[in-house]
Amino acid sequence: MDLTPDWHKKTPREAVPVPLAVRERRGLWDKSAAAGIPAMPLFGVLPLRRLIPQDIHSLMDYQGALSVLGAGLLSRCAVARTAGVVLGCAGLGVSLLTDYRLSLRKLIPIEMHEAIDHVWSLKVIAAPFLLGYSRRSRWATVVNVVVGASTILGSLFTDYRAQRGVQWGRGHVTDLGPVGG
Repeated sequence: MDLTPDWHKKTPREAVPVPLAVRERRGLWDKSAAAGIPAMPLFGVLPLRRLIPQDIHSLMDYQGALSVLGAGLLSRCAVARTAGVVLGCAGLGVSLLTDYRLSLRKLIPIEMHEAIDHVWSLKVIAAPFLLGYSRRSRWATVVNVVVGASTILGSLFTDYRAQRGVQWGRGHVTDLGPVGG
């Protein structure tokens, strides 16, 4: 029987040594260890197959949030405008605060971001129908459904990688240091 406290146990998100030749390889398509700390799969199984690099997913997050925001702002329907602004700003806020390379602050763990992506996408898809503006603002509805569906699909196949290894629930932020350090 293991009597070690939970907060002392090792997790799969640990820094790994990276050869110098790999460290020099940077870019949007970099899937090496130098690209970041691999995330733990959502529910232990998702994503299904990691085909989309984290940086491409980050750009998709910003594009999707700006599209929902823009479609809402361009709508003549007040409810669609409000929903677009709220959902678009929420998407931008999460992206700006997630633990990945293209964010301002690394506060939200990458695993939490993945779960938020799925919830946010479902809300974006459902908003026109639940709030009743699907017929009054067809353009905003189409944008919402396309962005929501593409975000869910993209999230299922993204190779999620954290930059700092931020974790919640342990009483402090965990900084594992640079990969290969």
